[in-house]
Amino acid sequence: MPTVLCNCLALRQAARRVTQHYDHVLAPSGLKTTQFSVLAMLRRYQPISLGALAEHLVMDRATLGHNLRPLQKAGWVSLGAGADRRQRVLTLTDAGAALLTDTAHLWRAAQDGFEAWFGAADAAALRTDLAVIAHMKPSEGFISMPALE
Repeated sequence: MPTVLCNCLALRQAARRVTQHYDHVLAPSGLKTTQFSVLAMLRRYQPISLGALAEHLVMDRATLGHNLRPLQKAGWVSLGAGADRRQRVLTLTDAGAALLTDTAHLWRAAQDGFEAWFGAADAAALRTDLAVIAHMKPSEGFISMPALE
């Protein structure tokens, strides 16, 4: 297996491979890994603005909006008025919460499968290292672009 010299390419290749694994295990639920992740983060932080959720997911608002549409259409996510009538906030519906509860065992199986293959300690270390990268701010000299909104 040739070593990839580009950090970005190596990370994206690894992310695609891991996503394929999680998508395969989550398939019986009808959810993709990206959808499960959005629902899980929404459950953790709700009610939350679109911008704040995008920031937690390290995703731009347009991409998050695109990912939210099918979740709203399915009745798993609700978009309503916030405390300030100009602000819109997202919440997980009862159906969305039930779906997460019903699919938790599939996510756990995907997580356990990855850890069995990669090693639990190595997986924990990987998550720690990736969290550092994911939470770097442009002001820290890493990203030479405006902050994501």
